Amino acid sequence: MDTTQAFWWFIFYKDQLLLKKKNGTYAVPCERKPPIADETAIVYSIATLDGYSCQTFAVTCLPKNDEPYVMVGLRESYMYIPHEHFAIAGKARQIVHFNCHTRFCPVCGNPTEQITPIFRQCPACREEYYPPIAIAILALVRKGDSILLVHAHNFKGNFHSLVAGFLETGETLEECVQREILEETSLKVKNVMYFGNQPWAFPSGLMVGFIADYESGEITLQTDELGHGAFYTKDTLPELPGKVSLARKMIDWWIENHVCNQ
Repeated sequence: MDTTQAFWWFIFYKDQLLLKKKNGTYAVPCERKPPIADETAIVYSIATLDGYSCQTFAVTCLPKNDEPYVMVGLRESYMYIPHEHFAIAGKARQIVHFNCHTRFCPVCGNPTEQITPIFRQCPACREEYYPPIAIAILALVRKGDSILLVHAHNFKGNFHSLVAGFLETGETLEECVQREILEETSLKVKNVMYFGNQPWAFPSGLMVGFIADYESGEITLQTDELGHGAFYTKDTLPELPGKVSLARKMIDWWIENHVCNQ
């Protein structure tokens, strides 16, 4: 590695990202050498930012509290670093996760070889492996002047969010929206429309958002997944998910632009 030029260093310990703290602000380190060393770490070159190469690796032990460097949860880092840096951090986390979890071929059991940061191959049976992307839908369901929000048991906190679920084999995204809403709340919806998408590095997914209108049914929750669910107006909204999420962007869009849908 050329140590005469600076690199962006996206360094992880589990789901925590190393940031440099200075004068009350945080930044991804941009230095000639990695701020912390791990002789066993494999370094991946993943992108270019502002003319500098982005490098990433994971350490196996939590670094000591060595000012000015601090470890911050990847989700929380959204509040401290520019969006472009956060997006690359998410990509970096997915690449580190992929290479860590595909070291051995699931077909024949032999060690795989890294061809590129996003491509591994088994030298024995020649099977090829790329980062798997788990696709999940988010559904903002409108009913009159209200929207459906739910609280899942696995949420870390008391916030409510949108109905979500993973795409299954053989179904379209729109079919997934209708199925997930019906399974989780017993409601039928119509007018399913695409909203947007977001890479989700927890650990490796793509969230795809849809808007839908209530058609029929009464809320009956799938209690093994959901603890609460109801329709809320703008004036009665509960605690909402963090702004990093596509779900929050969809809810904010509705708050700013909603029209009563009967």
